[in-house]
Amino acid sequence: MEAIRNFCIIAHVDHGKSTLADRMLQMTHTIADRDMTEQVLDSMDLEREKGVTIKASAVRMIYKADDGKEYEFNLIDTPGHVDFNYEVSRALNACEGAVLVVDATQGIEAQTLANLYLALDANLVIIPVINKVDLPSANVEEVTKDLITLLGVKEEDIIPISAKTGLNVEKVLEAISKRVPPPKRDIEKPLRALIFDSHYDSYKGVIAYVRVFDGRVTASDKVMMMANSVKVIPVEVGIFSPTLLPIGQLEAGDVGYIATGLKTVTECRVGDTITLANQPAHNPLPGYRQAKPMVFAGVYPVEGEDYPNLKDALEKLQLNDASLTYEPESSEALNFGFRCGFLGLFHMDIIQERLEREYFLDVIFTAPSVEYKVDLTDGTTVVIDSPADLPDEGLYKEIYEPWMSLEIFTPTDYYGVVMELVKKRRGVYINQEYPAVNRVQLNFEIPLSEIIVDFFDMLKSSTRGYASMDYQFLEYRAGNLVKLEILVNEEPVDALTAIVHKQDAYHKGQALVSKLKEIIPSQLFVIPIQAYSEGRVISRANVKAMRKDVLAKCYGGDITRKKKLLEKQKRGKKRMKMVGSVELPQEAFMAILRLED
Repeated sequence: MEAIRNFCIIAHVDHGKSTLADRMLQMTHTIADRDMTEQVLDSMDLEREKGVTIKASAVRMIYKADDGKEYEFNLIDTPGHVDFNYEVSRALNACEGAVLVVDATQGIEAQTLANLYLALDANLVIIPVINKVDLPSANVEEVTKDLITLLGVKEEDIIPISAKTGLNVEKVLEAISKRVPPPKRDIEKPLRALIFDSHYDSYKGVIAYVRVFDGRVTASDKVMMMANSVKVIPVEVGIFSPTLLPIGQLEAGDVGYIATGLKTVTECRVGDTITLANQPAHNPLPGYRQAKPMVFAGVYPVEGEDYPNLKDALEKLQLNDASLTYEPESSEALNFGFRCGFLGLFHMDIIQERLEREYFLDVIFTAPSVEYKVDLTDGTTVVIDSPADLPDEGLYKEIYEPWMSLEIFTPTDYYGVVMELVKKRRGVYINQEYPAVNRVQLNFEIPLSEIIVDFFDMLKSSTRGYASMDYQFLEYRAGNLVKLEILVNEEPVDALTAIVHKQDAYHKGQALVSKLKEIIPSQLFVIPIQAYSEGRVISRANVKAMRKDVLAKCYGGDITRKKKLLEKQKRGKKRMKMVGSVELPQEAFMAILRLED
């Protein structure tokens, strides 16, 4: 037991976390050199392309230290994006130590700090590592000073490495064996195992990735999930090496997996505690909460007959991803589809890419929105996640929108630019800190609806890519909000409806109408596009009709002949306008996202 070390690697996106894990697997001979690929633990193509770990994973390594002792290393790889913050916190709670990786060319960033604070909350031993020291643009001295200021460590405690070439990775392994404490354990207590991740296997059902804190579990024990009291006998119990390797039992201190045979991930949620059904523990491990979607969007198939395929694809994705929610909805403009809930915008991008790549579906995603709480005049409160569901003006008293606490980490040169950007998005300045020389951390409160569309892109472009951000849910606040509807040919288009702040309604309505005027193709009749809010039309534009020269055949002769033909055409266009329908192209639904351009 003294030789077990449970640790994770935490870093900002693209600071070299997965590459360091690769070198460790090679140096401990867990994976043969011939089987080695880049980013071994990132199994999805998307993870490799985007350079981001999306699913947590784990692996057991055997390391022979300089003193000749053999250590069992359990590496828990954490997701690297702010949307998966909860999964990161669960993975950290399964460890005793954390390797903090900082890029020598980019320095400390927002996600580095966010994950560091989570690790300190979990009382982990921090091993600071500076990566990419072999690059010509590496600024090792400055980053070392920043880490000493931030962590209060000595310079000799910080290990400069190059994960790509393997330089000094041996020292990191040695530091883990020396500095990270062995897990505390009690085999005699009732079983308590923390689920830090899970995935669905078509043969073994849901496979729960667990860290056992107390007791022991074998494949013949009947186990129970403490959050929902689901009881099962495991299909198998084993460890990651890095493929699934069945073993007889897992004891306190071990990291491994329990193949439950359950049919959906929702019955075996991340953060839950597994115990024995016939000898349950008194209390679950702390920190469990249900992952709650923050961003909602409509997902519609481009071809109507793909609806059943889309339903199957979402069902399969939900088997592996309990934080994805969906329910059927219909739209007059887009027919039948689903209202889906996501953890954030990056999570939504991932789902969209997976639907298109893995299931070969052409889908339309409507503009993302957030969940609002609405106090109605009859005293009840309803929760709506689609702007089209907002009741009419006279039926509600107050609308509450979600606010986030936002941390932006930027070089001091871009202080004014960031302040201006956040102010434009209704952000409220709280305070600032200087965790490193020439770097400032600005803390704001901001409505979630203002940052889900293109805020991150705007932040990156206005600071030349140097700024980074992190956000957490704060509270619901009442806001002066109104419903902005778009009418095309005098018919409301529910997929283009938005809830906006009253002061922005006129500008956004005008911008959207102008944008749609360019996008919607001409018909044989005039198409009016109107922005409608608070009981009145606030902006209007017309898509001009295609012209057909009905007078071409009328050369010479009396003027009354021409008038008769023009009158006939006018009546025809009026009738056509009553029965004609306007097809909206895909770009029309994306126009609402690109109003700033």
